[in-house]
Amino acid sequence: MRRDWTDLLGGGAMVALGLAVAAYSAAHYDTGTLRRMGPGFLPLGLGVMLAIFGAIIALPAWSRPGQAVAVAWREALCVLASILIFGLGMTRLGLVPATMLAVLVASVPAPQGGIAWRVVLAAIVSLLTWLVFSVSLRLSIPVWPA
Repeated sequence: MRRDWTDLLGGGAMVALGLAVAAYSAAHYDTGTLRRMGPGFLPLGLGVMLAIFGAIIALPAWSRPGQAVAVAWREALCVLASILIFGLGMTRLGLVPATMLAVLVASVPAPQGGIAWRVVLAAIVSLLTWLVFSVSLRLSIPVWPA
């Protein structure tokens, strides 16, 4: 019998990641109680929830036939590259330029052509990111290159 390996492996990865986060949180942080939650309470709960959702996806896939799924490599690589650009560019470039560059790279495989809408999208996402993290939450993130 051919199994649905896509959902089986994806759900299994979610279970593994969720259990790893929950175990790390429980071992390294105080969870507290429901009345006085500690710093480990939220990561522990989210890890357990991720593991439960992964099991909900993976268990039915064990007995369900699956179909081969084509991987969109170009799109996946652009998204991964944008995450790396944002993560590595935060300290060197600052919040706004790193966000703009990440959005521009992530939008490369979009079906619509043209650069104008990509630049507008990058500007809007960067503005919202600045408003949320720098203005509203007052995080000490460098906004521009130092």
